[in-house]
Amino acid sequence: MAARLVAESSPAPRGVWLSAAFFAVSGVLEIALAVHDAPSPLPFTVAWQAAGAGLLHFLVAWGLWRRIALCRSVAMVYCLAVVVTYLTALGLALGHAPLRFPPSVVVQSVFQVPSCVLLFPFLRSPAASALFWRPLF
Repeated sequence: MAARLVAESSPAPRGVWLSAAFFAVSGVLEIALAVHDAPSPLPFTVAWQAAGAGLLHFLVAWGLWRRIALCRSVAMVYCLAVVVTYLTALGLALGHAPLRFPPSVVVQSVFQVPSCVLLFPFLRSPAASALFWRPLF
């Protein structure tokens, strides 16, 4: 118990800081790129969807910063999904599939695939299990 109190009062370890920062930046990119890809008079639905997607990233970032174990699990699933999804999109693009990829897909894949490939092993590690110990409630 005393070790957990010391861990709470000490500054955030690098793994906690980096994983939370990744999801916060992903949230900002999600909003900015959705607005950028939208037509000139920004429709409300696009802004609403962008804000919702960004909010989900910010919630995961907040949960990781607070060291909530459930958010670590969500982050691991997200990293797996991102790598599979964007590598599939990259494979389709390299295979000259007759699809149009918006610039947001390219930017997101360039940012998220390498980040998730590096972040996933950390999130699975025993060190991450020790860092993200708090229950949701």
